[in-house]
Amino acid sequence: MKMSFIKICLTAAMVAAPAGLGAQQTLTLDQCREMAVSSNKALEQAGTKVEMAGYDRKIAFANYLPNISATGAYMYNPNDVALISDAASETLTTAGSTLHGLAQQTQQGLMADITVYMQQLAAAAMQGDPAAAAQLAKYQGIMQDPLFQSLLAKLSATDYSATINAIGQEIDDALHPDLENILVGSVTVQQPLFAGGKIIAANKIAKLAEELSETQYDQQYQQVIIDVDEAYWQIVSIANKKKLAESYAELLHNMQHDVEVAVKEGVSTESDALQIRVKANEADVLKTKADNGLTLAKMLLCKQVGLPLDTDIILADEQLGSVPVPQMPVEKSMEDIYADRPEIKSLDIASRIYDGKVRVARADMMPKVAAMGGYMVSNPSLKNGFEKEWNGYWGVGVVVNVPIFHGFEAQNRTRKAKAEATLYRSQLEEAKNLVNLQVTQLRKQENEALEKLVTAKSNLASAEENLRTATVGYNEGVINANTALSAHTGWLQAHSEYIDAGIELQMLASKLNKAEGNIHGQIDR
Repeated sequence: MKMSFIKICLTAAMVAAPAGLGAQQTLTLDQCREMAVSSNKALEQAGTKVEMAGYDRKIAFANYLPNISATGAYMYNPNDVALISDAASETLTTAGSTLHGLAQQTQQGLMADITVYMQQLAAAAMQGDPAAAAQLAKYQGIMQDPLFQSLLAKLSATDYSATINAIGQEIDDALHPDLENILVGSVTVQQPLFAGGKIIAANKIAKLAEELSETQYDQQYQQVIIDVDEAYWQIVSIANKKKLAESYAELLHNMQHDVEVAVKEGVSTESDALQIRVKANEADVLKTKADNGLTLAKMLLCKQVGLPLDTDIILADEQLGSVPVPQMPVEKSMEDIYADRPEIKSLDIASRIYDGKVRVARADMMPKVAAMGGYMVSNPSLKNGFEKEWNGYWGVGVVVNVPIFHGFEAQNRTRKAKAEATLYRSQLEEAKNLVNLQVTQLRKQENEALEKLVTAKSNLASAEENLRTATVGYNEGVINANTALSAHTGWLQAHSEYIDAGIELQMLASKLNKAEGNIHGQIDR
């Protein structure tokens, strides 16, 4: 993957070479870090996840609050709706006529019975029964009474069937409500009173999830900083080695010229000239590799800080004569390191999240209690029959849900959450051991790197003195070309090792800051 990236960068450099002639930018390490942080997409995505986790926390908090909702509905019903059968409807609408007919029959039967009774009284009176004669005279008087005749006439003339039929029709119409267009609206309020602790646990989980996303942002931030530091100091290293290669090549070319002159004068041999020519060519190749390596390294840094790949940049430390010695972080206790390392915090938070999931799973096995209330209106109204007008009613109540059995689902989810919490606690302990080992190794490497830097500096001083002595001796003719070339090679190697020691110490400082949790990102909210 690295080789592919180098090929891509090299191709881009060749294509963009004419455009790279703009103004040169000088960047410090802090500027490179800031630019990388502001342009890194992975870090931006991690920040977005933190923002999303904050919304999840607010969503979980909303479960404490009442749920108020309004509902409206319209339904078109083309079918007629009847609350009684057709036979009953026919009976109800003709009840007046039926009753009038029965009344007429009853009246006629009554008059016939009276006539028969009076005939019996007349027969008894003719046989000399004085009581029957008196009773007959009494009834004849009543029958001939004008008031009775008037009442009898009115009863015969009265027709109340239409009135009763009209009442029956009204009742029948009420039992055939007009439900062609139905409109309903309601407002309901639900307030959870007890959910088995599920709402409280869910809020704690949401808060922990937000903290987890923040620690993951810190992890990504640390990686961005380390990558930028590595690219930055790699450029400083290559730039210094490029200077060495240029100085080395210049020395060898000068020596090549001197030897060629000496060969012409017969002081040196052609073999000496050939050896120096080979070394000079090698130095030219080394310089070319340094040029290409520096170009690619700067392109990589441009990519990381969000600049076009062809941007002409120069680093502040690139111009220094030697790599500066970094300020090494102060040693911290392992407990402080555990508290600051985002990886450790992530695993600790994850284990607590799964502890919360255990409580959520347990809550599913407990009763749920909620208060509810609402107001509903409809047209047709149901409050006073099916009236074609808006009317409504309200009500309040309590809902209790008690889970009884669902295939041991809740128990198994509780056991699973416990197992996951145990797993993360185990990973947490393992991670702590690895962090302890990492910090211990880096601290030991710190001592080794400091000793290596001191040794490299001492070796460089010796190599420079050796080179000076060899150069003087060669110029005076008391030292041969091979010895002078060895001195140059030794000086180049000593200088290169000194640069490597300084760069190693710089990168070690960055790794120690990361290992001890000293790098923290600031999230824009």
